[in-house]
Amino acid sequence: MVILQNKNAIITGTNRGIGNQIVRTFAQEGCSIWACARKKTDEFEEELRTIGEENGVRIEPLYFDMTDYQEMKSAVSSIQKSKIPVDVLVNCAGILSNAPFQMTSSEEFRKVYDVNFFASVELTRLVVKLMTRQKKGAIVNIGSVSGLDPHPANTAYGSSKAALLMFTQILASEVAGLGIRVNAIAPGITDTEMIRPVRASAGDESMFDITAMGRFATPHEIAEVAAFLASERSSFINGEIIRVDGGRK
Repeated sequence: MVILQNKNAIITGTNRGIGNQIVRTFAQEGCSIWACARKKTDEFEEELRTIGEENGVRIEPLYFDMTDYQEMKSAVSSIQKSKIPVDVLVNCAGILSNAPFQMTSSEEFRKVYDVNFFASVELTRLVVKLMTRQKKGAIVNIGSVSGLDPHPANTAYGSSKAALLMFTQILASEVAGLGIRVNAIAPGITDTEMIRPVRASAGDESMFDITAMGRFATPHEIAEVAAFLASERSSFINGEIIRVDGGRK
């Protein structure tokens, strides 16, 4: 039995990695999707069409820069005009920064926070207004174990994800009475394009040592947890941060 039948989700960061897999998994679970990305390409649009047709769901691309509030507002406005309810928001878009504090410029810090934290805050603000009118909704934020466990050379990225995780817990306490649940996933190292530069410099074997299971997570393993948190199977789970890290050593 599919667990997201007849639900509609906004998902960010869908052109690659975890966000792309969340689109695939949600579609397989019967969910129609607004797939958000920054740039339009023929390949991306064809991919979405194929996923939608294979699973019998509606998948509509939405294009906006996560740091451009007016573009974001316009995209959400188009959803509102469609009169289709927004049942789920998955904030997945993010960028990586991997440098020691004293080698990370103020401009880099702001860039990382703008994408990893403030963009999610602003999109959530817009979507919560829609969910409040419906008196229901589920929000899933994709954080990172870097927001929970301190590591050297991770100041900008780790602290931006820590802010997102704390935002998750505080917002959950504020909107629960409106019928909205807010939870987060904290993935461990996941086999995506984003971590390739880190893998190249650190080496896979040293990175495997971080987790008790001795491997990376797959995007599918993260997406499965996101689907659970978006579904009614998690109806009494709110304000939680779910670690998906294979057991940290």
